[in-house]
Amino acid sequence: MEEIEMFLAEAKELMDKSVSHCNHELGKIRAGKAMPNMLDGLMVEYYGAMTPINQVAVVSTPDARTLSVKPFEKSIIADVEKAIINSDLGLNPQNDGEQIRINIPPLTEERRLNLMKQVRAEAENGKISIRNVRKDTNDSLKALVKEGVSEDAVKGAEGDVQKLTDSHVAKIDELVVAKEKDIMTI
Repeated sequence: MEEIEMFLAEAKELMDKSVSHCNHELGKIRAGKAMPNMLDGLMVEYYGAMTPINQVAVVSTPDARTLSVKPFEKSIIADVEKAIINSDLGLNPQNDGEQIRINIPPLTEERRLNLMKQVRAEAENGKISIRNVRKDTNDSLKALVKEGVSEDAVKGAEGDVQKLTDSHVAKIDELVVAKEKDIMTI
């Protein structure tokens, strides 16, 4: 029984991580408002090494439609601007010599629909991850039967794994509903 509890605890932890990762990925999808985490995945060349933008600059939001990027060193402002231009974010930075301002344009209806598809794809990736954890845990539980654990105990544990799976999939669905509402709000 101790082994079963260990497998269930591990499954819960991995499913929690899947939900957390999905939430992080959904946060990167812009919803028409300026958010500092929009630039999280951006890498800047800094003294010959690719460095995350949040380690070389302060990213803030002076208002709902503007991002402000202020590098710690003025000498790298051109590199930061180049990284933003070359990213797939479709943003147009304006460099004033000390900081970079990025105006976030309002979303068109077509862009909103594309973002919705992106949100659903990211959510599906999260659900697949959760289902993979369920499959791996169930395989591990079935292996316990060969080690002498009763089949009834394993069946009960598989039911618990399914409940965990259902609750974590529901959490991802809640994240999707919240993100879709955010995207569709004008």
